[in-house]
Amino acid sequence: MTKYDGFNYDRDREIYSAARVRALESLLIEKGIISGETVDKVLNYFETEMGPFNGAKIVAKAWTDPEFKAQLLEDCNAAVSNIGLPVGMSGAEGEHMKVVENTAEVHNIVICTLCSCYPWPTLGLPPYWFKDPTFRARAAREPRAVLTEFGVDLPESTTISLWDSSAQIRWFVLPQRPEGTEGMSEEELAALVTPEAMMGVALVPSPSA
Repeated sequence: MTKYDGFNYDRDREIYSAARVRALESLLIEKGIISGETVDKVLNYFETEMGPFNGAKIVAKAWTDPEFKAQLLEDCNAAVSNIGLPVGMSGAEGEHMKVVENTAEVHNIVICTLCSCYPWPTLGLPPYWFKDPTFRARAAREPRAVLTEFGVDLPESTTISLWDSSAQIRWFVLPQRPEGTEGMSEEELAALVTPEAMMGVALVPSPSA
């Protein structure tokens, strides 16, 4: 995933967080609340069943199937329920998902100003920076500057729209299809799509880039 260095995190942040997680896991196992396999099962679920690979497949299909794209923008959950994705796409943080489309005129960014609501089934687990209060505040206040820091330089004529995910609605972005992808299969197109592009903080690169 894209590394964002706009917060000056302590270098030991990951080590400290991992130690706290291990301590909490040990305590829960000791008290019999979970088993030793519970955490591994949950992590495996989000590595193999629910994650950004689902979102990438959705985007690739929308790029190649106008009818599906229209339904996706109208009713995301109904659209994804019919394309062979894992059971549970409308659950586990994806109960009410909505999609917004990036175009040459409008660029969309997804944030969560209150906490870290995120469409897990399509984007996987949220990165640290998405949950950080600094990112949430700055993206809402100065989205163009934040995009520039992510490496996305947009023309002044491009409108930037913010979409605030919540417990009621989880948003994700249908990015623009890059040039030079004519004739590519859905599988090949999906390989180009990143979680950041579906959050609106990155563009999908051309295969020749």
